[in-house]
Amino acid sequence: MRLVVAMTGATGAPIGVRLLEVLGELGVETHLILSDWARATIKLETDRSVNDVRRLASHSYSARDLAAGISSGSFRTDGMVICPCSMKTLSAIRIGYSDNLITRAADVALKERRRLVLVAREAPLSAIHLENMLFLTRAGAVVFPPTVSYYARPASVEEMTDYLVGRVVDQLGIEHDLIKRWKDHTNHERHEPRSA
Repeated sequence: MRLVVAMTGATGAPIGVRLLEVLGELGVETHLILSDWARATIKLETDRSVNDVRRLASHSYSARDLAAGISSGSFRTDGMVICPCSMKTLSAIRIGYSDNLITRAADVALKERRRLVLVAREAPLSAIHLENMLFLTRAGAVVFPPTVSYYARPASVEEMTDYLVGRVVDQLGIEHDLIKRWKDHTNHERHEPRSA
């Protein structure tokens, strides 16, 4: 499998880093694009250097490199994930404003009908954000806000991050054992209605 992975400057760099680690462990070929602000956020939110993060990917590109192979629909991939995805990037994708390699590669994913997962990081959401997300969902993208599930009883930030990454990987149709799956613990015994 071959995926484009992009990271923008929105908060959530540890999720993007862990996603790259997991995809590497699963044998996925990754083509990483880092925005300028993603590089800054990696330094603020993680103990990794930008070069450490680049080394997690099979290939890496500058967001300014619009001549890269992944900017063309003829370069075949199985999809793209932007993790984290800023509202700036999401809005640019919505209007087809391909001014850098991240937004161009996302445009390619949509036009070629490939999977596009946007791990959208913002709270609270304005009406503009919601309208942009609805538009992109109707255009075929998956908008995935990184929300925590408490039924798994996460004991650490790392467990919460693994849960989020596991759910993102689910959206790509890749088998993994990163998370505890929901199990139905309800009682299915038939209950007779009480008499009045």
